[in-house]
Amino acid sequence: MAVFFLMLTPILQYVVLPVQGLDPNYTTWMDLLEKQGYYTQKYGKLDYTSGHHSLSNRVEAWTRTVDFLLQQEGRPVAKRIGNKTYVRVMQKDWTTTDEAATWIRKKAVNLTQPFVLYLGLNLPHPYPSPSSGENHGSSTFLTSPYWLQRVIYEAIRIPKWSPFSEMHPVDYYSSYTKNCTGTFTEQEIRDIRAHYYAMCAETDAMLGEIISALNETRLLHITYVIFTADHGELAMEHRQFYKMSMYEASSHVPLLLMGPNIKPQLISNMVSLVDIYPTMLDIAGIPIPKNLSGFSLMPLVLEKTEDEVPSRKERSVWVLSEYHGCDVNSSTYMLRTDKWKYIAYGDGHSIFPQLFDLSADPDELMNIATKFPEITQSLNKTLFSIIDYPSVSISVEQYNKQQFINWKQSLGQNYSDTIANLRWHQDWKKDPQKYEQAIERWIEMNTGEMFTGSHD
Repeated sequence: MAVFFLMLTPILQYVVLPVQGLDPNYTTWMDLLEKQGYYTQKYGKLDYTSGHHSLSNRVEAWTRTVDFLLQQEGRPVAKRIGNKTYVRVMQKDWTTTDEAATWIRKKAVNLTQPFVLYLGLNLPHPYPSPSSGENHGSSTFLTSPYWLQRVIYEAIRIPKWSPFSEMHPVDYYSSYTKNCTGTFTEQEIRDIRAHYYAMCAETDAMLGEIISALNETRLLHITYVIFTADHGELAMEHRQFYKMSMYEASSHVPLLLMGPNIKPQLISNMVSLVDIYPTMLDIAGIPIPKNLSGFSLMPLVLEKTEDEVPSRKERSVWVLSEYHGCDVNSSTYMLRTDKWKYIAYGDGHSIFPQLFDLSADPDELMNIATKFPEITQSLNKTLFSIIDYPSVSISVEQYNKQQFINWKQSLGQNYSDTIANLRWHQDWKKDPQKYEQAIERWIEMNTGEMFTGSHD
C-alpha cells in the first residue's frame, strides 16, 4: 500500500508547536515505515530538526521577555507579478512538485515494495521581504493575475479589529512586532487576503499535479494521500498576519485524506497534527506504541468493511496546542473542546487568560473568561492535568536565556552589531545602548520575575 504525504508550510486539525526542533537522530514515522519495508522518499522543505530557522527567529524567541518592543517583520503587503498567463509564480515549489511527480512516474510505478512520499511546500507562505534586513522575514503576499482571477473579490470578508485599548497584551505585542499597528486601508487588507487565497489556489494546483501522476500510473486507487499544513495564516485577522497565534486562522489548519475505502465526507471531530504519526503507522499495519501521543485517524475516515480494525485507544475530547517562539512574548497554551477555546499564558497568573465560545463568537473577539469563571477554571484544570504549563513556561525561559547568553558570549563585544543586522535593525539602530541595557537587566533577572514584567 502506498502512502503520499503533502506538507504545506503555511495555510481540519490543530497545530502543536514545539519549543525547539527534533534532534537529527530522532526516530520519525518515516524511519519506522522504512524499517518495515517501505521505500521512503522526501522532497521539498524539511525543517523539523533543530537549527533550520534563521538567527533572527532564534534571537527574537530567546529575548521575547526582554523589556523592549521592536518590530520583527516587514509590513505585510500584496504584490502582483506577471500576467494572466503567468502560472508558475512559486517556481521553487513547482520544481519540487515536478521532481515528486517524475519520481512517481519513473520510480514508484516500478517498485515491488510499498512507498511513502513526502512533499514539503513553501506555499502559501508569504514571500521574503528584503527590506526587513539581512535575515529578512516573509511579509509579501505574491501572486499573478492568473491566480487572482480565481478569487472572488466581492466575497472577501474584511476582519473586525478590536481597538488597541481592548487588545490582549500578548496580541498587542504580536501586532507590533509583526509591523501591523500602523494604518491599513480596507483595500490593502482586501488585497492581502485576495493574494493569500490566490496563493492557496496555486498550491492546490501543485497537489493536482501529484494526483494526476498517481492517476496516470494507476497508483491512485491503492494510495493514501494526506494533505495538511503546519500552521495557518492570519491574513490581517486580529490586526496580524503570519502565524504564531492560537486564533483559528493561525492554529486551525486543513487536513484532507483520500485513499482505499475512504468515501467523500466531512468529519467534524477535532484532531491534531500529532495524530499523523499514529495514522501513518496504522495505515502501514505497524502496532502503535502505547506511549505515542495522538490517535489514528483511520477509524474516523474508513468505511465499514469486512477488514479487521485493530483495537485503538479512545480519542480525547480536547486538542492541545502550545507555542514558545518569536513574535509572542509569552509561552502560549490552547485547549480546544467542542465549542470552547481556552488560552493560557506563561505561569497562568501574570497574564490573564482568554476564553472564547466559538459557536457564538467565531471571530474570537469577545474574551468571556471572567464572565464564565466556572468554565474557565474547569478548562484550566483540564489543561494543567495534561501539561504542567507553568513549569514548562519556566523551563522555556531558562532555556531561552541560557541560549542567548551562550550566543552572546560566542560573539564577544560585537553581539550588538550582529543584532543590528537582524530583522530588528531599523528599531535597534535608533538607540542600541537602551536595548543593550534592557538585555543586561533581563540577564540579571530571576526567571520568576520575567512573568511580572511589562514592555515599553
